[in-house]
Amino acid sequence: MLKWIDLPPLWLLLFLFLGATMPRGPELFYEQALMGQCFVVAGIIFILIAIIQMRRHQTTVIPHRDAAALVTTGMFGQTRNPIYLGDTFILAGALFYWQVHLPALLLIPAFMWVITQRFIKPEEARLQATFGDAFTQYCKAVRRWL
Repeated sequence: MLKWIDLPPLWLLLFLFLGATMPRGPELFYEQALMGQCFVVAGIIFILIAIIQMRRHQTTVIPHRDAAALVTTGMFGQTRNPIYLGDTFILAGALFYWQVHLPALLLIPAFMWVITQRFIKPEEARLQATFGDAFTQYCKAVRRWL
């Protein structure tokens, strides 16, 4: 597959499309829509903060590229993948906002699995090769997702 096509935002769009086409559940509460909006906003904030942190360390935010620095502070001190976590929050928020039937929430772990297999594991292998023990210690201290 062409790497310029195989990008996390495109996978997010695919899963959002799948969620948008799922049957809707019974209309619940205003709070559920508000919760969905909050998840989407939180996801966007996670992504923006992580991008700013990576840019400050002069390293790439583009998957499939080698990192110039190992970012371990700020949001990266809480999760090794704040951008992917932000994507997941956006997906979850959209599903809550759209009030899809509960089985549609299985799209969330499915999305996380795809992102882990296609992006996180290859990125971790490159980081391990580049940063060695520093990356090993980072992985022991900080979880992959949360």
